[in-house]
Amino acid sequence: MQIADLGDVQLHYQIDGDPQGAPIVFANSLGTDLRVWDAVVAGLPAGLRIIRYDKRGHGLSSCPPAPYSMGALVRDAERLLDHLEVRDAVFVGLSIGGMIAQGLAVKRLDMVRALVLSNTAAKIGTAEMWKDRVKSVTDTGIEALADNVMERWFARDFRAKPELQLWRNMLTQQSRAGYAGCCAAIAGTDFYTPTSGLRLPCLGFAGSEDGSTPPDLVRETVNLIPGSQFHLIRRAGHIPCVEQPDDYTARLTQFLRETGHIG
Repeated sequence: MQIADLGDVQLHYQIDGDPQGAPIVFANSLGTDLRVWDAVVAGLPAGLRIIRYDKRGHGLSSCPPAPYSMGALVRDAERLLDHLEVRDAVFVGLSIGGMIAQGLAVKRLDMVRALVLSNTAAKIGTAEMWKDRVKSVTDTGIEALADNVMERWFARDFRAKPELQLWRNMLTQQSRAGYAGCCAAIAGTDFYTPTSGLRLPCLGFAGSEDGSTPPDLVRETVNLIPGSQFHLIRRAGHIPCVEQPDDYTARLTQFLRETGHIG
């Protein structure tokens, strides 16, 4: 486990694979930590420098006073990659991580040579919906939301498995302030215009049973970038890297080869 002290925030990160390899960066979803990528990381081919991190207010990273802006979350990613001297990475972003990916690509094209936008969108939900979520979490905590969140995160078959409890625990153990802070960041984000200006390789992932970012919403965002690709994962909800890691990893690896990121 490593920590990057970026001044106003300390980010927990982990590096796997080849220290001299082609960089690939993973940013996770709201209410999760970097462990959501464990099965994908284990299945990736050799030759990659695999970087994962916990965004502010999540996992083992610090929790600055909320609320947060999307600009702050993008800046955190930018400063972490500067700290690690990363350029020309493939950036894989899940949900809010996909928003961070879009923002970083617009701001620092030298850092991002290709985008993977997983279960995300240029705009997710409405500001009102997220403000209600912030109030609910602030007033009653994450536990009260947990069962509804599990229904959006996972398909029916997966929710019948004992391991669902692990992911529910991951959610409920996140910082209340960190979770609410990131909800506020999503509430204020509409990337339709900046994302439509991007010109780089892009792959979109969607889960057929995603209750948070349905496939049509993901496809609409991915289609803003000319020449982008789209991959639908069946029998998966909002976190297909957990439910269907083999399908996810195979298609991601194919994209890495197609874009020349690995041989």
